[in-house]
Amino acid sequence: MSLSVGTVAPDFNVKDTNGNTVSLSDYSGKTVVLYFYPKDDTPGCTKEAHGFRDNYADFQNKDAVILGVSMDDEASHKQFTEKYNLPFNLLADVDGTLAKAYDVQGDKYAKRVTYIIDPTGKIAQVYSEVKTDTHAQDVLAALG
Repeated sequence: MSLSVGTVAPDFNVKDTNGNTVSLSDYSGKTVVLYFYPKDDTPGCTKEAHGFRDNYADFQNKDAVILGVSMDDEASHKQFTEKYNLPFNLLADVDGTLAKAYDVQGDKYAKRVTYIIDPTGKIAQVYSEVKTDTHAQDVLAALG
């Protein structure tokens, strides 16, 4: 069961693709699209990442930040990012702390769930049913 709309989004401190520490509070005042996915460089996850990549300019025009999260490590994220030219940050939740905080932890991998977090830090929308080929467009439509 994912977190509910209106809930304050849990803050976090995790490493990104480049080894930098990233916190949700770094994006205070912005809309954050926090999307959890199971594994780097697998068919569904790649399709989902391509959607966010291909629509990246539209997200920027809406002042929205995209953060992808899986339990893969920084090296895996770096390879995935470079292979597919992903322009947004991937977060390495290697111990599952972030997945647990957002109630998306599966047995081995994070579940495919996306949260839209509003500029005040509250969850504005939850996608627990994700169609990887249209997900980015669905999120864009929700952002108005």
